[in-house]
Amino acid sequence: MTASRRATRPALLLGLLMHVGVGLFPAPAAAQLTAADSAAVLLRTAALFEEQGRLDVAEALYLHVAERYAATAAGEQARARLADAPAGRLQRSGNVELQVWSTVYGLWLGVALPVLLDADQPEAYGAGLLLGGPTGWLVSRNATRNRSLSDGQARAITWGGTWGTFQGLGWAELLDLGEETICNEFGCFPVDNGGEERLAAAVIGGLAGIAAGAIAARNPVRSGVSSGANGGSLGGAWFGFAGAHLFDADGDAPLAATLVGGNVGLVAGALIAGKYDMSRSRVRLISLGGLVGIIGGFGLDLIVQPSSERVSVAIPIATSIAGISLAALATRDYDSPAFGAPGAPGAPGPSGPSGGGVRDHAVNHDPAADAGSALLRYDGSRWSLGAPLPIPTLRPLEDATGRLRWRPGIAFELFRARF
Repeated sequence: MTASRRATRPALLLGLLMHVGVGLFPAPAAAQLTAADSAAVLLRTAALFEEQGRLDVAEALYLHVAERYAATAAGEQARARLADAPAGRLQRSGNVELQVWSTVYGLWLGVALPVLLDADQPEAYGAGLLLGGPTGWLVSRNATRNRSLSDGQARAITWGGTWGTFQGLGWAELLDLGEETICNEFGCFPVDNGGEERLAAAVIGGLAGIAAGAIAARNPVRSGVSSGANGGSLGGAWFGFAGAHLFDADGDAPLAATLVGGNVGLVAGALIAGKYDMSRSRVRLISLGGLVGIIGGFGLDLIVQPSSERVSVAIPIATSIAGISLAALATRDYDSPAFGAPGAPGAPGPSGPSGGGVRDHAVNHDPAADAGSALLRYDGSRWSLGAPLPIPTLRPLEDATGRLRWRPGIAFELFRARF
């Protein structure tokens, strides 16, 4: 095991602790209303908001009805209303989110590409920073110029790029790309010269993830499904990582379990969220339950101080499962209109008509804030807890010759404030 690999694993564990996947035992929402009835009520609510000038809320409702109730008469009317709306009249929250994320990703490529080209002059990195962000924004803007993306479609692309970058970096580390073995009179030992190879793998993985997300976004993607894939991937990575240590796996096994578990969790999270028609809000509440369970488990470790390492790992695994299960049980009726769920006509709270939105949409929804969610956020009037997304980054390190070289890594935003 090289020193660089040992250094990356604490960072990986920290990242996994920031977010946990969707519930394992979700309960289907109660179905007191037929699909046609629900669609008709939501369509009338959207028309009312449009008459009042609340165009962002109206579009959120129209998009929801068009995607969720496509086979109903209300779904056809919602699609027609979106098609007939004057250009630029209704906001395109998914488009904005994609443009924000693409700008950040363009900045990342603006630094990564000079590193891959082994540029030693600071002008190369300056040009990358100068051109990367605007290029990323222009590409995404042109791609969505004649198309309105929903939040779910945008997140399919953005999370595809983020998760693909993580996977590319992880598999490159697992396969020891660029690592060499040097032998002398003192024996043989590995030398890590693979920073550029791992960085190239991260770039290729990110671009492949963007392409996969764009293919998925060609069809309607519900916001809850994309959030389920997001949470499921990180939750699966956590359980893979922790499970490998629970069974005393060594060497590359924990990293392999993390990568494979994350991919399994991504698919499982999307399928579960789709099967039970979860909203993004419910997915995040279940994820929050898992996060509280993990942190509580490590807190118990500090209190109990078990003598066995396997027990110290088993405790946060058990508490995270308990947290996910309890959160799924507590929110089993969260998306049901009969129980005043967000999005139900007349429901209280920020997602009802008084607050403006349906399910995952709010009047003052800020997609730019979702593009790089922080663990703790302050918007000038209230505090909120979010799920931080891993952001590709580079860190300078000196090699054996004293030369400064850049190594790929992942950063997390822990706090964001807006005054």
